[in-house]
Amino acid sequence: METEYTPEQQEKHERNTFLFLAVFLAPILSVIIVGGFGFAIWISQILMGPPTS
Repeated sequence: METEYTPEQQEKHERNTFLFLAVFLAPILSVIIVGGFGFAIWISQILMGPPTS
């Protein structure tokens, strides 16, 4: 079911969506990705030992 929006409603919806993505979703995903990568390195070093040269 498709709802018709007035241009003002569409603009408000787009602004709110952008703010949600920019203020909440992007930082949260960044922390999750960097934290997950760090966790993976930490676990790999526990299992295989620290890197040696």
